Amino acid sequence: MTKLFTMTKTVTKNLVQGPATLMYPQKERAYTEITRGKIENNIAACIFCGLCSKRCPTYAITVSKENREWEIDRLKCCTCNLCVEVCPTKCLSTDSHYASPVTERQMAMQKEKLAVDSPPDVKPEEEHNGRGDL
Repeated sequence: MTKLFTMTKTVTKNLVQGPATLMYPQKERAYTEITRGKIENNIAACIFCGLCSKRCPTYAITVSKENREWEIDRLKCCTCNLCVEVCPTKCLSTDSHYASPVTERQMAMQKEKLAVDSPPDVKPEEEHNGRGDL
């Protein structure tokens, strides 16, 4: 008998309050400040030290200092924020929105490369020998 009253109470409460789910197309979801969506990199501030890739527990981040490339595999990333905490230049941050859905694994790889003015194969000491000629 008590189960009947409990069920009646629940049904009445649901009829009065409306649906508990978000009405998606009509109402956009508002993310809170502490939502861990995806890792973002300000590539211009990155020094390519590799600390983020060493600290990543899932090995989702790869850094190439020689090529000045930073890459994250979003399918491996567990968004634990350890890379953000260890970054010395604070160029990594956590965005509160999730990454867009993908249909292929290659689409989940985010590769960022810093554009360098001089070619990477030219060493600074070879550029100018002090006599005015190269």
